[in-house]
Formats: sequence, C-alpha cells, structure tokens
Amino acid sequence: MTIARTFFYHTIYGIWAFLMCFAFLPSLLLPLSASKLIARFWTNSVYFLLSKICNLTHNIEGKELVPEGPVIIAAKHQSAWDTLIFPLELECPTIILKRELFWLPFFGWYAKKYGAIGIKRNGGASTIRKLVRDARRPVLNGRSIVIFPEGTRTAPGQKGLYHSGVAALYKDLKIPVVPVALNSGLFWPRRKLIRRPGIITLRFLTPIPPGLSRKELMAKLESKIENAQQEICNFKYSK
Repeated sequence: MTIARTFFYHTIYGIWAFLMCFAFLPSLLLPLSASKLIARFWTNSVYFLLSKICNLTHNIEGKELVPEGPVIIAAKHQSAWDTLIFPLELECPTIILKRELFWLPFFGWYAKKYGAIGIKRNGGASTIRKLVRDARRPVLNGRSIVIFPEGTRTAPGQKGLYHSGVAALYKDLKIPVVPVALNSGLFWPRRKLIRRPGIITLRFLTPIPPGLSRKELMAKLESKIENAQQEICNFKYSK
C-alpha cells in the first residue's frame, strides 16, 4: 500500500509541479512579498498531497522558544522536506543552499527571487567570507537565516561533520542561534522515492545567545541537536 500511495503521490505531484512552474513565472517580476506568499502556497500544497495521499503529516514543537527578530536557524538535514518547512513556519527566512540548486530551471529562479543564498559546498575561507557578506543584508531587513551545519543530508542515526559556516555567521551577525532537530528522514528518506506514513517531528530547541567562542558554540550546538535527535528518532549513538 505504501508503494502504491507513493507512486500516486509522485504522479500527482509531478503534474502539479509542472503546472505551478509556469503559473508562478509572473512572480519573478513582482516584489518579494509575492514570493513569500507563493512559497507558503507551494509548501501547503505539497503538505496537503502528502497528508491526503501518503498519510504523512508533521508536528512542530518548541516554536515558542524562537526569539522575536532575526535569528540563525541551525537545523539537522535529512530530506528535501526540511527546506520546505521553514518558509511556512518562519517569517520569510533566508535559506542557505548549495549553489548547484540555483542552476536548476524554475527552482533556481524562484530560490534566487526568494532571496536564498547559494554557497559552494566544501568551499574554503573565501566561501565563508562570501556567505557572511550575503547574510548581512537580509538580517538587517529583519529576516532570519536558515543553515544546515552539516552541509548535506544525513540518515537518521548518522552524525555528520558540523562545519564552521554557522560559527562565522554567529560571530559576525551577533544574533542568537536556534538549534533544530527533526526526524524527516524516517518518512522521506534521502535519495529514495518512498514516502512513508506517519508524523514528522521538528523541534526548535533552546536558543544559544550571542557571545560564545567558536569552540563553545559548536560544542553546544552539536550537543543540543544530537541529543534531541536520539530522542525523536528513537536511537542511541554507540559509545
């Protein structure tokens, strides 16, 4: 049944995505406010299909912990679902994406219009400096930054290397970091088409205030996220 539902979902999703790619084209000439509405509409439509066809829904925890004003959302990354949820739950955040996604027709155009920032994955110091420069303007305009510190999707139970980009943003922007744990990979696995029924949990964790050293930030961030991961994904890291 799950396979049949997944096949039906992808069929309907493909048709819907094809139609919306062209329907949204005029928004490229409109202000950012239009892109914000379209992002929310698109995300809601995808979640509607997931709910009705695949019996896959989601639950948001700890949103009341997110401070008012711009913050850095540092989230675990397990599936494409993760990039969809934040424009719906936050006020027009700027999302950090790998730059290759900007080369995709339609998606890349809309991502640029929305104000996403593309970076070279595994880039050096120049990439970090550019990331920081590009993040300053949206923060000055009251927008939060969403970054995936591991830089790529990981499977549930897998812990990747936490990269220094988030620490560079934290030091320069001087705004809180909000860690985020989630278990989307249990239901929407990376590099797989299957969509399993269930409830995805996304949990906002206690913010990390500005002022810590790079080492302190990275240790606290990883500890908060990975401890929460073990709880919501129901596993334990081996000692």
